[in-house]
Amino acid sequence: MDRPLLGVAGFPVAHSRSPAMQAAGLAELGLDWEYVRVPVPPELFAETVRALPGSGFRGLNVTVPHKEAALAVADIRSATAEAVGAVNTLSFGPDGQIAAENTDAPGFLAALGQDVRGLRATVLGAGGSARAVAWALADAGAARVGVVNRTSARARELADDLDVEVDAAVGATDLVVNCTSVGLEPVGDADALGFLGLAGVAPPPLVVDLVYAAEPTPVARWATDAADTRFVDGLDVLLHQGALSLELWTGQAAPIEAMRAALR
Repeated sequence: MDRPLLGVAGFPVAHSRSPAMQAAGLAELGLDWEYVRVPVPPELFAETVRALPGSGFRGLNVTVPHKEAALAVADIRSATAEAVGAVNTLSFGPDGQIAAENTDAPGFLAALGQDVRGLRATVLGAGGSARAVAWALADAGAARVGVVNRTSARARELADDLDVEVDAAVGATDLVVNCTSVGLEPVGDADALGFLGLAGVAPPPLVVDLVYAAEPTPVARWATDAADTRFVDGLDVLLHQGALSLELWTGQAAPIEAMRAALR
C-alpha cells in the first residue's frame, strides 16, 4: 500500500523547513506518512492542486505566492479562511473535495505568546501572510493595525477587506511584523531595511519576522540590536502554524517539542 502523502507547495519552496518539521511530527505520532516539497509556478497551481488527491495526497501546506490562490481552488472554506482571504492549509477528502483552512493566523498569535489587546501594530507587506497577521491582530483586539506596502493599491485592498489602516510609512508602533519575503535571499542590511522602510527607525518593543534563513535576517539583526526589543523569528511562527495543520490532517495532538527540535 502506498504511503499517504502530505506536502508544502510554493514557488520557490526549496528553502522550506516544513518537511523536516512535519516528518519529525509524523514519526513521533507513529504514522508512516511522507511529507514532500511541491514546487509549482503560479500558472499551474490550481491544476496541480486538483490533481494531488489522485496521487495519494491527504493535505498540503501552502506558502508564497499561492495563499490567495489556495482559497480560490477550495471547495470548502473555514470561517477564518473566508475572513482572511488567504489560506495556508488544504485538506483532501476521500471524494477529492478540497477543504481550506488558515492556521497562519492562530499560529502567529501562539508564537507571540502574549496578549495583543491595546497594542498598535504595523504589518509590512500585503500578501497572504500579511492578510493572516493583520486579521489575527485585529481579531485579537489590537488597538490599531496599519499596513505598509510598496504597492499602495495592494495595501488598500487588504485594508478595505479586513477593516484595518494603510500607513505610508512605519510610525509610532508597539509591534512590527515583516510579512514580505525580504531576507529570504541574501541581501545587505541597509538595502533590506531601506526597502522595508525601517532605515533610521528605532525598533519597537516587539518585532516579528516571518522570514527564516540559515543566518539571522536583516530584520532580526535590526531588532536584536535594540536592548529593549523582544524578537520572534519565523521558525516559531512556522512551528505553531505547522502543528495546527498536522492536527487537522491526523486528528491527533501535534508533538510540538519533537517538531521544534527538528526545526532548530
